[in-house]
Amino acid sequence: MSDNYQFIVVETYSASKAGKSSKIHVRPVYGQVFPQTMDVECSKKMRTEYPVGTKFRLKVKLTNREGGSPFLYSRYDWPYEVIE
Repeated sequence: MSDNYQFIVVETYSASKAGKSSKIHVRPVYGQVFPQTMDVECSKKMRTEYPVGTKFRLKVKLTNREGGSPFLYSRYDWPYEVIE
């Protein structure tokens, strides 16, 4: 793993934006290093097996795919901690 990864607290939320591929998304909680407006790409299991609003601690890094908008990335198979 790269040193660019860091642990943050994230939460699931219901997304109503047009063009989003799923209805439940993940974002940093308020007060973290990254703004709440950033998307987090991570385990689908986090979004489907826990209620919306659940908070998790996971390892992420800031990235962008081929020059697109920046987002946070955590591998789908990495462990995460359920906080609340």
